[in-house]
Amino acid sequence: MFDLSLYLRPGDGRIFGLVSDRLTHLELGHITSRMMTQLLTSTEISGQDSNRVTTSTVLQNVQRLRLSVDCITDAVVKAISKSLPSLIDLDIRDAPLEDPRQVSDLTDFGLHEINQNGKLKHLSLIRSQEFHPTYFRRVSDQGMLFLADKCLGMETICLGGFCRVTDAGFKTILHSCASLSKFSIYHGPKLTDLVFHDILATTLSLSHVSLRRCHLLTDHAIQKLASSLKLENLDLRGCRNLRDETLTAVSHLPKLKVLLLDGADISDTGLSYLKEGVLDSLVSLSVRGCRNLTDKFMSTLFDGSSKLALRELDLSNLPNLTDAAIFALAKSGAPITKLQLRECRLIGDASVMALASTRVYEDECPGSSLCLLDLYDCGGITQLSFKWLKKPFFPRLKWLGITGSVNRDIVDALARRRPHLQVSCRGEELGNDGEDDWDSADIHQHIEAQEDELEQWILGDEGDVEMEDAEDESEEDASEED
Repeated sequence: MFDLSLYLRPGDGRIFGLVSDRLTHLELGHITSRMMTQLLTSTEISGQDSNRVTTSTVLQNVQRLRLSVDCITDAVVKAISKSLPSLIDLDIRDAPLEDPRQVSDLTDFGLHEINQNGKLKHLSLIRSQEFHPTYFRRVSDQGMLFLADKCLGMETICLGGFCRVTDAGFKTILHSCASLSKFSIYHGPKLTDLVFHDILATTLSLSHVSLRRCHLLTDHAIQKLASSLKLENLDLRGCRNLRDETLTAVSHLPKLKVLLLDGADISDTGLSYLKEGVLDSLVSLSVRGCRNLTDKFMSTLFDGSSKLALRELDLSNLPNLTDAAIFALAKSGAPITKLQLRECRLIGDASVMALASTRVYEDECPGSSLCLLDLYDCGGITQLSFKWLKKPFFPRLKWLGITGSVNRDIVDALARRRPHLQVSCRGEELGNDGEDDWDSADIHQHIEAQEDELEQWILGDEGDVEMEDAEDESEEDASEED
């Protein structure tokens, strides 16, 4: 690790002066495209022993590059392809502050430069809209033809922000890359059902598919896609035209582990289709923002008639969800490790009490399975919930989302009492979703590696007094206001 700010000149080759020529993985959190291009194309760098070494020699063994730049350009893509001959995995993304000019943007010709050495197996090109609603406006279907010609051996392709690419361009990728197992398209406004119309004519064996924010997709596309029985991960977040017919097709996927349906137009009846099929293998389910859902689907899924594999459940922003749904979950004893209930206005203290009282296994403490619980902006959460967030409840909880304005003193006291617990009060997303954030895997490892608080609690009750004092003060303040 090193600090780029120590090197004043953008093309200062000394940055790589101390880098071992055995380096295989390189990640740069943020660097300008211009600086990265100059670094890779510099002819010489100076080491401590005054020898002259070329940059390409230092980076010749780099196999994986993860890069965040201000704007992806033809120049930086060309420099990467020519300077890193051993590259197998390329993940490059940008987040422009404004629409890039033509001379400083990615075009069809830039895609033609990718994988000049023919070794690339994994490619991710993402234009984020974090700061400005912009796209790769200078890449067309022709660029996808160039890319497909150079990436015949690709196993993973992730493309985001290609607003001019149509079904023809995306189909070229699918029909050219016979080894493709992971295919992701983010915010593809021109992608329609036709992309998957003749997918059976290919030899593809897809295991991971993500089609987030592809608004033109309908149930017909998912029915065709579901013909790939090896699907393990299906991300359909933001595909708002998907209805219950999608769940009918998905329910027959025997290996499906992750299903993300945020914002889909599905109903309780549609989710009940999962009960007899895919629910036995499903580990993660997200129905955030599916506003037609009620408590009924929870009662159906968690009726105790089968042993569930489900561990992660996102029920955020469901206006009709009540405490009764959480009672059904708690009663089932399902070993949920990650539960998100943010912005569910009808969820209150009773849900926290039910979760705190849940025993997944008879010999374990109540609430022992949860590692992440997000209650941010739940309308019924009061000071009473904090009594159930203390020991001996939720001993493995590492992430907690709560509305800080409920009572800041109690929140702060809880955070001090449980130093291993990350308490979020400002509405941040807890953890990450993997493909959108490079740090997600590290965060999950951090959760698993942290010390179990259950071992700490046998030492005594020190610290609870602080929370009780804060609670007493809050009650006194409330009585004075009355």
